[in-house]
Amino acid sequence: MTVTIKAFLQAQPGKEEALKTELKKALAPSRAEAGCIEYVLYESEAQDGVFIFSEQWKDEEAVQQHIQTEHYQAYRQNTENLVVSREVYKLKPVE
Repeated sequence: MTVTIKAFLQAQPGKEEALKTELKKALAPSRAEAGCIEYVLYESEAQDGVFIFSEQWKDEEAVQQHIQTEHYQAYRQNTENLVVSREVYKLKPVE
């Protein structure tokens, strides 16, 4: 079963552009992963410094492999001091 994830990140005040730069670095390598179906970064038009990753993965194994990648680990390390908050949600459809 596919896995849908939404990750909401709020930049530290004054760190919005630095955070955006780091987040964009994760796009191409994540999209190139075998289990990646969708990996899109959004920026809020209403609230400065709010970014949202919208992800869809083939299955839970693909998610776990993603978390172990060098580019994911670099993203987490490089953004650690740039974010006020980071909330990640795994979602399932309501039928």
